[in-house]
Amino acid sequence: VQLQASGGGLVQAGESLTLACAASGRIINISDMGWYRQAPGKQREYVARSTSGGSADYADSVKGRFTINRDNAKNTLYLQMNSLKPEDTAIYYCNAHVLTKVTTGLRSADYWGQGTQVTVSS
Repeated sequence: VQLQASGGGLVQAGESLTLACAASGRIINISDMGWYRQAPGKQREYVARSTSGGSADYADSVKGRFTINRDNAKNTLYLQMNSLKPEDTAIYYCNAHVLTKVTTGLRSADYWGQGTQVTVSS
């Protein structure tokens, strides 16, 4: 299974960006998918999560500004980021809990994307 994140870039404060994360491989089912971020010199932190049932959850720091959604048919997760602030600057990583078909049967595991850089200038 591979997760390919895209959509990062350099924007000014107040502007918007949309990140995407596409999962590929021998996927049977994806349950939770989420976004995390890591700023320079800081630990990776939770941003938002989407369940297969359509529920969404957000970190307090992004609530009201970011929207997470997913296209289950395309195994793709999105993060719409509005009103960006300099403190949103980080590498954004996607995560997915995936049920896959392996040689010995089925395997359930967490996978991470490679990260996409978001830089917000003041």
